[in-house]
Amino acid sequence: VQLQASGGGLVQGGGSVRLSCVGSGGTFSRYIMGWFRQGPGKEREFVACISPSGGATASANSMKGRFTISRDNAKNTVYLQINNLNQEDSAVYYCGASSSSGSYATRVQAYDYWGQGTQVTVSS
Repeated sequence: VQLQASGGGLVQGGGSVRLSCVGSGGTFSRYIMGWFRQGPGKEREFVACISPSGGATASANSMKGRFTISRDNAKNTVYLQINNLNQEDSAVYYCGASSSSGSYATRVQAYDYWGQGTQVTVSS
């Protein structure tokens, strides 16, 4: 499975951004899809994930309320909506696909495929 993330860029603090990740080369609807982020000098951290059908989602406690994950299996695409951005949200955002059983996958090690990342930079 190949994943292509897009939608990042320079965003003003308090603004919003929607990231997209398109999958190809596999059966997209079979995978749990997740978003992670990695800031400078930091480890990759879990943001949110969504079950293969899209019926269940999970997000990191610190991300609840401002981050929303969704997917459109007909378009092989997963989205991450981020509202009320602040400078601490500046990071490279990665999408991943996990073949784990169940509805959720929150660990980096659970993901089989990764996109190349898209940079989000929040200005003050």
